[in-house]
Amino acid sequence: MTLHLRTSLSPRPALLLVAAAFATPLAGAQSTDPKAVIAELDLKESAKPIRELPGWRAPKKIVILAFGPAYVARLQPAAPGVELVAITNRNDASAAAGADAIIGSCNPALIAASKEVRWIHALSAGVEDCVSVPAVRERNLLLTNNQHVSAAPIAEHGIALMLALGRKLDTYVREQSAGRWSPLGRSALGPGQAVNTMQVINGKTALVVGLGGIGTEFAKRAHALGMKVTATRNSGRTGPDFVSYVGGPEELLSLAKDADVIFNALPLTPATTDLFDAKFFAVLKPSAFVINVGRGKTIVTSALIDALTSGRLAGAGLDVTEPEPLPADHPLWKAPNVIITPHVAARSDLPPEKAFAVVYENIRRYAAGEKMLSVVDLERGY
Repeated sequence: MTLHLRTSLSPRPALLLVAAAFATPLAGAQSTDPKAVIAELDLKESAKPIRELPGWRAPKKIVILAFGPAYVARLQPAAPGVELVAITNRNDASAAAGADAIIGSCNPALIAASKEVRWIHALSAGVEDCVSVPAVRERNLLLTNNQHVSAAPIAEHGIALMLALGRKLDTYVREQSAGRWSPLGRSALGPGQAVNTMQVINGKTALVVGLGGIGTEFAKRAHALGMKVTATRNSGRTGPDFVSYVGGPEELLSLAKDADVIFNALPLTPATTDLFDAKFFAVLKPSAFVINVGRGKTIVTSALIDALTSGRLAGAGLDVTEPEPLPADHPLWKAPNVIITPHVAARSDLPPEKAFAVVYENIRRYAAGEKMLSVVDLERGY
């Protein structure tokens, strides 16, 4: 076994959160059946084995960001004889010298430090930080991610935001903090709102924008709550039985005008940036909710605030914002009928065994030259 640990400056907070999730012992993680994980998460294999692609060679060194030696030791059996180097500083370019792969970071300094890097694995589903690095495209690097791994908790977070808005729990939490027994919740009514604005979700229509792993999990739960579910997706017009209609991106406005809840699970790409603009909010029902667990930049924040403050939108549940982190003096904090959580939807009490299994399996497959899991299309950005 060849295993090294490099430490210096702390990584980004997001990476620390990921590292903390993997820091606990993963009893039985290495015995997790990869086939079962692949089937459960509906992960897709690449069309060709990696050994058939130009530039591949059996790896000699893999750099793994933000994880300690115990985690890396659990990964070692996936690639016997390969040097695994754990680093905690994303700018530690010297550690990446000679690396064939990088797990957990698309830091340009790490990529530039090794001309041998051919593969990067992102530990999140969103990869906009990776595809925006010029070297990733210029060198046509293989990029994989952890899509679908956190789909269930993110979808449940979206459901929680939807129900909280529908039952005006945000209003009553504020009333509670002020020590007021206020059944009507008058102190937090938005412009033009009636006193009794609680909504029943059963029988309403949910539009899932981006019917991928997260969107499908949300759709499943919304349907179970008695909702009619429609969706848009870029990759086709088919979907599971619990989605009544799947349209293309060009049908967003026509589907949105009939929706009571719009659930945004889109990745950030040039096509989705600022997609939800004033024109979008203008077609919505004034009783509609917008839930965003995708990326903050897909929504024009000023247009969202205008829709909320004018009463053209009943509420918004946001786990992501633009900008992010949201400054303390930003007007979105004080917009009516908005619930904001600080990009935490993926957190849960579930052991990180599935995430570990995907990383482990992809390392094994890369070392063996086999078909890779969850390959990102660099042109599409997801």
